[in-house]
Amino acid sequence: MRKTMTGLLAGVGLMWACGTSAQAQELTIFWAEWDPANYLQELANEYEAQTGVKVTVETTPWADFQTKAFTEFNAKGSAYDMVVGDSQWIGAASEAGHYVDLTEFFTKHNLTQVMAPATVKYYAEYPANSKKYWSVPAEGDAVGWSYRKDWFEDPKEMEAFKAKYGYDLAPPKTWAEMRDIAEFFHRPDQKRYGIAIYTDNSYDGLVMGVENAIFSFGGELGDYQSYKVDGIINSEKNVKALELYRELYGFTPPGWAKSFFVENNQAITENLAAMSMNYFAFFPALVNEASNPNAKVTGFFANPAGPNGEQFAALGGQGISVISYSKNQEEAMKFLEWFIKDETQKRWAELGGYTASAKVLESPEFQNATPYNKAFYETMFKVKDFWATPEYAELLIQMNQRIYPFVTAGQGTAKEVLDSLAADWNATFAKYGRNK
Repeated sequence: MRKTMTGLLAGVGLMWACGTSAQAQELTIFWAEWDPANYLQELANEYEAQTGVKVTVETTPWADFQTKAFTEFNAKGSAYDMVVGDSQWIGAASEAGHYVDLTEFFTKHNLTQVMAPATVKYYAEYPANSKKYWSVPAEGDAVGWSYRKDWFEDPKEMEAFKAKYGYDLAPPKTWAEMRDIAEFFHRPDQKRYGIAIYTDNSYDGLVMGVENAIFSFGGELGDYQSYKVDGIINSEKNVKALELYRELYGFTPPGWAKSFFVENNQAITENLAAMSMNYFAFFPALVNEASNPNAKVTGFFANPAGPNGEQFAALGGQGISVISYSKNQEEAMKFLEWFIKDETQKRWAELGGYTASAKVLESPEFQNATPYNKAFYETMFKVKDFWATPEYAELLIQMNQRIYPFVTAGQGTAKEVLDSLAADWNATFAKYGRNK
């Protein structure tokens, strides 16, 4: 009997080694429709070649992504085995039981050390500082900047800038320098403008733009454990950050009151602005001469520091989670074990994915692979995120409603806007019993 059982187990092992797992033969990962999802499919095809397990990355347009995902989650459907979900989803998805608890997986594979610390904090952990983990950092992303090197390096421009501001024209190291440069290049009569920033208030564009200033000015949105916001979201640091963001808006191209990642890349490709804010995920198009006629003269830099030296950026990107209603959870965990390997993360980066692996990010090979990878590396260790609580969508709408009229039309003062936002958020957290 023992020999028979041993033979049976050996047979199962052989099935796995030959790529014919006794478990599920197919996995489905759900993500938004964009280039990184295509890169993930390429990576998944390599997994299939190694294991025989077919992995399909199913996509849907960004506008439908959250709705479609949560409709399936709420129905306890098993259409998806994994999802590469936005960082803000983690509270709602974990509290509702949609995600599998990956805390044991994190401990077993020491992922708090393997992945860049900030990506673990914002893509994986919920509640804040709880050491409970629900996602594996997958697509690292954050906001960075592109700029026109030819404008910056023009000898006449350099001479004129130094004469006016007293220091050399170069990619800004501080927000104060960025303000000066934006002012300097803002020439409406020449149809040249200083800067392109996020202003779209339909989801998180404007909020992420303002967060870049808030975090770098040393400010915070609130206390993510106690849900305290008074004196935090409306702090003097945040007031000054919002005032500067409003000032930068004055140096944007005309009609820039509803702009996000598409328009901000166009600011560079269409010779509109000297500098442009955008997610790193959209920078590949700027180094491609087919999509950017100015590719050879486009440079990149990380989000600058604030007045006291703090340097942070608003987090984008996503973590990959196992869906609790999946019938293939064991197989999904095997995929994640493969995904987190150093060689897989290196390959993920080579294909175009933005790895969150600290080892890969820190390697000279990665940092020199593209003109923007070094700025990405610097940024991914200095990122902060929006609220990840289940009611984050309400908080986001409230912030948009308060800051948009001020940034784009100068209505009210920054202090009045942020005081009102603090009151909004207090009411929302009280409604859900968060800030007892």
